[in-house]
Amino acid sequence: MQIRVATEDDVEAIGRVHEASIRGLGSRTYDDEQVGAWAAGVESADYSAVTDENFYFIVAEAGSAAVDDHPVVGFGTLARREPDGYEADVDAEVTAVYVHPDVARGGVGTALLDDLERQARAEGFRSLGLTASTNAVPFYEAHGYERIRERRHEFSGHEGLGVEGTVVEMWKTLD
Repeated sequence: MQIRVATEDDVEAIGRVHEASIRGLGSRTYDDEQVGAWAAGVESADYSAVTDENFYFIVAEAGSAAVDDHPVVGFGTLARREPDGYEADVDAEVTAVYVHPDVARGGVGTALLDDLERQARAEGFRSLGLTASTNAVPFYEAHGYERIRERRHEFSGHEGLGVEGTVVEMWKTLD
């Protein structure tokens, strides 16, 4: 597996992984309506962060573990800014770690998160915040993130307006 900086050529594969991850992994803690609303947001997702200097946007490629004849099996993003609204003091924010369900629990998410944290340290950030879906909380806790609070979140997508679910704000101090 290789972690590399995403390019505009990856946008279609990123969208495919994004939706597959939501549908395949989100149903562990969200109901069908919530998953549908969350996944509907992928249709209108703006992956311009691929070229935005305020973000570090990476993809995971797995040659032999390619899914649907495409090597991109996961992606992650780091927002290079202090986020608003956290109850903890965080310097930057992990805004995404998504893995195709066909390769979940194979180290792809860990490799993405490790690289995002490495980059954050290299840029001088001391702490990271993130908002986790409830199905991802155990993953982040296993990587040293602590819960700040639970809150309600409206899932995106034109079909999902008004559909809410619980998300968990988390943070970690970087060593």
